[in-house]
Amino acid sequence: MLDHSLSLALAPPLLPRPDGRPVGWAVSRAPVAYPDAVAAMEARAAAIAEGTAGELVWLLEHPPLYTAGVSAKPDDLVSPDRFPVFESARGGQYTYHGPGQRVAYVMLDLRERGRDVRAFVTALEAWIIDALAAFNVEGQIRPGRVGVWVERRAPGAPPREDKIAAIGVRIRRWVSFHGVSLNVEPDLSHFEGIVPCGIREHGVTSLVDLGLPVTMDEADAALKASFRRIFGPVAEAEAPATG
Repeated sequence: MLDHSLSLALAPPLLPRPDGRPVGWAVSRAPVAYPDAVAAMEARAAAIAEGTAGELVWLLEHPPLYTAGVSAKPDDLVSPDRFPVFESARGGQYTYHGPGQRVAYVMLDLRERGRDVRAFVTALEAWIIDALAAFNVEGQIRPGRVGVWVERRAPGAPPREDKIAAIGVRIRRWVSFHGVSLNVEPDLSHFEGIVPCGIREHGVTSLVDLGLPVTMDEADAALKASFRRIFGPVAEAEAPATG
């Protein structure tokens, strides 16, 4: 029986471009301020919609901050003075970004990928789940809860579910922006200043919290390999200019 990753490797991409044009793949090594990232991302998404730029996945880290998506509830901001808080046009509620968390801003032209938002979100979930499988982590989806979860079991204790990756996207003119965030080794105490994604009954975790000493470079390699299996080929690209 084929394992999940091998099955995906042998299958055609889940949400490919018919023309096979590669997606640009850019990594920023230094932390990027959130307002600068959003400005650069929105400019790139607009250029993609106008046909003057190609698709791009942009990997980066942010300084510690909270973002409020379009569905954010004021009561879910527990510590408003702990870190800067930014309103965001993405879907979802409050989330945290900071060092040790890999943020991937995904700017894809959905006119070339079926014009199906539900299929796009499903493909993002499959991308994260397949990347986690590279570290023998079983990522799971839960109805009514956006993101990717892991189930944790300990002798004598009930099962516990923690979120390891968040998903929050915006579609404008059939071009996506914002994207996903994967917890590699963030300071999990920083999540205590919010109710992450409005969910009080479950926690958050990371690859390192699960006992896996995964580096950011290793996480990036898994994300790139999985992206190819889900969306198609990539090509190295320059990160957008910021600041």
